[in-house]
Parts: sequence; C-alpha cells; structure tokens
Amino acid sequence: MVFIWIFVLGIIGSAVTHLPSRRSPSVNDMFDNASGAATQEASTNEGPAPTPSSDGALDIPRSDNGHFYADVDVNGTKLHMLIDTGATGIALSREDARSAGIATSIGMNDVVGEGADGSVHGEVVMVDRLSLGSVKAEAMPAIVLNSGGQSLLGQEFLAKFASVEIHGDTMTLK
Repeated sequence: MVFIWIFVLGIIGSAVTHLPSRRSPSVNDMFDNASGAATQEASTNEGPAPTPSSDGALDIPRSDNGHFYADVDVNGTKLHMLIDTGATGIALSREDARSAGIATSIGMNDVVGEGADGSVHGEVVMVDRLSLGSVKAEAMPAIVLNSGGQSLLGQEFLAKFASVEIHGDTMTLK
C-alpha cells in the first residue's frame, strides 16, 4: 500500500513540475542574462552615438565589438549602457549607480539572479527617472551589480518602445 502512495505522489509531483508557470517574473527572470553581458570591459564599448531619425525613431549603430550601446539618462546622469535584448531588466554597475545618485549597501552579496556565469550578486534598487530618446519612465526596478563594469538596458525598458528592430548594423527603436 505504501508503495502505491509513493508511486501516485511521484506521478503527481512530476505532473505539477511540467505545468506552465503563472507566477510574476522574479528577480532571477529579470536579470537572467545580466552577469554575462555586464562583465564587458568599459573600454570595448565605444562606438558611434545613436541618432534620431526623421520619423522620431532612434537609430543605434553597432559598435566595433558587435554590441549596441546608448547614452541613457538615469536620474539626470548620462550613462553609457549596453542595450541587451536578451536581459529582462535593468542592471547598473556600482560606479554608474553612484554617478546616478543611487545608494547601495557596502557588501551587496545578496544573490539577485542567475546569469550565464552562475549567481548574480548585487542589490535591488529603484531608478527614479530613466529616458532614452523620447521614451521616458519613472520608478523602474533595477539591480546594482556587485561586480562588472558595464550597465545594461533590458526588455523592461525596451518594451516602452513600439518596436525594437535590428537591420544589419543598425538597431532602430521606434
């Protein structure tokens, strides 16, 4: 009889783990790509500046290292950020957070997500104001990374644009 109960519980447990998730995105979901992208060295991310097009879109040229970067206004401070379509949220380097007036604790050893390289350590913060081109947002959640020098802009902010397209060496945000 005990064997039958164990067998039934095993089947139920297996079925439950294969059900689609209806939970809200967690911090892990928001920054699943943050650690790999944010470890880019700052010296490799220089490139031509984004330019607004005549129809109001923002054209961002691909940099020499193959990525797209933009100067994003964070709390009134321009930060050079990697546009990361593979990340869900916004991640700031410790230095960029300081520049934008975002206070963090000293250690920042909390695990705030999982990235390509394993656990991502940092601190969850709130960005008061964020803008790129004509798109603006207030009270955006973000993380400040304990390590890594490159801040990144993910889908949570990019979704505020009507479209994000890449054609050849140009990303267009409309």
